[in-house]
Parts: sequence; C-alpha cells; structure tokens
Amino acid sequence: MQCQIGVISGDGIGPEIVTEAKKVLDQIGKKYNHQFNYTEILMGGCSIDATGVPLTDEAIETALASDAVLMGSIGGNTSTSPWYKLPPELRPEAGLLKLRKSLNLFANLRPAYLYNELRAACPLRDEIIGDGFDMIIVRELTGGLYFGERKTIEENGVAKAIDTLSYNENEIRRIAIKAFDIAMKRRKKVTSVDKANVLDSSRPADGAHKNCVRSLGCCNSFFCKGNTMNINGSSA
Repeated sequence: MQCQIGVISGDGIGPEIVTEAKKVLDQIGKKYNHQFNYTEILMGGCSIDATGVPLTDEAIETALASDAVLMGSIGGNTSTSPWYKLPPELRPEAGLLKLRKSLNLFANLRPAYLYNELRAACPLRDEIIGDGFDMIIVRELTGGLYFGERKTIEENGVAKAIDTLSYNENEIRRIAIKAFDIAMKRRKKVTSVDKANVLDSSRPADGAHKNCVRSLGCCNSFFCKGNTMNINGSSA
C-alpha cells in the first residue's frame, strides 16, 4: 500500500516527536509491505517565521491532498516568544484551528487505557481502578468557544473578555453518531457529558444524544457534575 503522509513537525519538541514517529511508521511499512511517502507542511511558529502567517492556503491544499496528516506540536512560550506579540489571528494556534476547520476534523478521539505496569502512577484509588480501564474520550473539535466570536472590551473602567459558545444540532448529532459508531465496536456504552441542566448550548447535545439512544439503545448518560465517578465504569 502506498500512503501519502503530510508531516507537520511544528515547533518546540514537535520535530523530535515526529522524527521518532516516522521511524515507527517506516518499520510498520517494512513489516507489512507498505510505503509511506512524506511531505513537509509548515504550521505554527515555524510558518510564521517563514511566511508571516501560521498556516498558508498552500499548506492546507497539501494537507487535503494527503491520505493522513502527522503532527507534532506548535507554539512556544506565551510570555517570551515574539509569536505571541502578534494579533490572535496570526499566532501559532490560529493555524491549528484553521487546519481543523479546513479538514473538517470535528472528532477528537483520545484513548485512555491503563497498562498494568503504570498502575502505581495512576492518580485514581485502587478501588476505583478495579481491573483497569479502557475508554475512548470523544471530543467535539470544530465548534463551540474556540470558533465563536470573541472580543475584549472595557466596561465601567474594567476590562471584560467575551467568548461566544454556540452549537447547532447538526454539529452535535455528527459527534454523537461518531461516539455511537465507536461504541458499537466495543461495549455498546456511551456516557454523555454535558451541562444541559444549565447551559442552552448543551441542550441540542442532550436532544441529539437522546435521539441516538432511541435508535441504537446503547447509552448511559450522566450530567457533567456526576460524571467524574461514573465514567470509569460506564464508558465505552
């Protein structure tokens, strides 16, 4: 199999991480007869230094033409780096948000698995850990606060920051469907974390999840406040 990989080494420790990740991919290629072809893509501080912007349109086109994108890390010290003297839309993280939107990367999948060798390092008590845990955190990635309107104003002589949190039903439904698709291949359990008891922006989530429950019948749902203790035993 031939696979085109867009490589975003990024800033800081990113290039070191990506170099080692490519070694792993190359070994996989040798073992299973795959060939990974890498194309470098600038994003973040290194892109600002080279082009004046955190992510160029050409970089996005390269990413879209790739079968997958391998990314390290972006950004630097927010107190000392000149990148953070720039307007927010020109800082390293703006490139990451632009990439997410451009590639429609709405689902962030974060596996959480406890290896027995690391059991002693786990902050949870043994009675909570039990036989260990194996879950996948599914986080919505292209809506909400990060992509809402924001501004900083002065009101009655006091600085005031405003970030807008908004979701529509379609944005919530697609992330719910993704979670259920994953759960159907595992233990057929999903834990919904929202604040529909308080936040209007969570109510479309509550409705979308309940619709999925009715059609698939595999969801355990908890409010965010009660979820801390329940998620370990109830999630996919």
